[in-house]
Amino acid sequence: MATQSNSHPGFSVDIFQNEYLADGAREVNAIVTVTATGTAAGLPSTDGARGADSAVVIMVDCSGSMDYPPTKMRNAREATAVAIDALRDGVAFAVVKGTHEAVEVYPGEGRLAVAGQATREQAKQALRKLNPAGGTAIGTWLSLADRLFETRPDIAIRHGILLTDGRNEHEKPRELQRVLDEVTGRFTVDCRGVGTDWEIDELRRISSALLGTVDIVAEPSGLAEDFRSMMEKTMGKQVADVALRLWTPANAVVKYVKQVAPTVEDLTGRRAEAGPRAGDYPTGSWGDESRDYHVCVEVPNAPVGNEMLAARISLVLPRPDGNSEVLSQGLVRAIWTDDLVSSTRISPQVAHYTGQAELSAAVQEGMAAHRAGDVDRATAKLGIAVRLAHETGNEGTFKLLQKVVDVVDAKEGTVRFRKNVSEADSMTLETRSTKTVRVKK
Repeated sequence: MATQSNSHPGFSVDIFQNEYLADGAREVNAIVTVTATGTAAGLPSTDGARGADSAVVIMVDCSGSMDYPPTKMRNAREATAVAIDALRDGVAFAVVKGTHEAVEVYPGEGRLAVAGQATREQAKQALRKLNPAGGTAIGTWLSLADRLFETRPDIAIRHGILLTDGRNEHEKPRELQRVLDEVTGRFTVDCRGVGTDWEIDELRRISSALLGTVDIVAEPSGLAEDFRSMMEKTMGKQVADVALRLWTPANAVVKYVKQVAPTVEDLTGRRAEAGPRAGDYPTGSWGDESRDYHVCVEVPNAPVGNEMLAARISLVLPRPDGNSEVLSQGLVRAIWTDDLVSSTRISPQVAHYTGQAELSAAVQEGMAAHRAGDVDRATAKLGIAVRLAHETGNEGTFKLLQKVVDVVDAKEGTVRFRKNVSEADSMTLETRSTKTVRVKK
């Protein structure tokens, strides 16, 4: 069943669930679809005016390994130039050279430039300073980006693009975590790994903490198009710091909150208390787009025939006065019944995204087992992944799986590991394992 609330212009919340519970059942599941349309409504229509509320910092790995092969650094410069060209007039921006330290190559002096014809040309000229030498300490890059963003406290939408080709070898994991703890909530970051010598878990940890994306660009020649696409999406963001607020009644417990489309991202541990029995889960910045979230709440048991509000879900935006504006709202209900047909019916949306989350986990567990040399476990897990990808219609993941395993029977999940699988194909499968497909209408 779907319910839709009254909505603020630009945002809507739809709830999909089967609200009927069997006698003694306590777990309520719902898929929350949040849709933003016309997010620029009410803003000035000129590009410069719209750009004035956005800032971008591009962080480019310039460690020594970027010189092997030399085309890697050249492609990184070209991709950065493409991203600069895609900046809207009025957007504040900077380019950071990342090694075992961070250096601002444009505009310099610890500030952000304002995009226009002249500054874009100057920035592209400054890309000649991006030369490979030194190590890798990503925390220093993020710290510099944070300081640059802080020079413009008037700007709400702050976004970073981070490119690396290797591991964070010149910084202890706890140092990177300390920086992530400091900058979380201040800006978002999309991470890209070029080649196959970087750590998936490392970049995923950064992108998850900073509500961005992570992807592989196996061939350096693909960087320019990837950077163009990233920047176009960034320029489409118009509303920052949106949160999903869950209010639950007394004695009810939120078991988890996960984003399930367009990617799987567990937000449960990101809860910030927002008043009695209410908590906010960050969703980041929005353009015109739609995302799905899986909410699971455990409610107190009640007799057959009883009905209760299991959760009130609001989309909220912080206001300068410290309060929050409710953009849209929806309700999750629980009704106890002894009708077996009603209580055993599974919401198609809940079933679909449960399968998508299981698919993502199966791929990651299978690839981890393969790296550890446990071929039997890896084969079993990727067999499960093939079956789930087939069942849920996730053609993208299915095609990536086929580059790693030979599919004997997709319906049963019978597979064999392929011989001589390339590292690029393995990493692409694992990196993109969190990408989901939406429920077919």
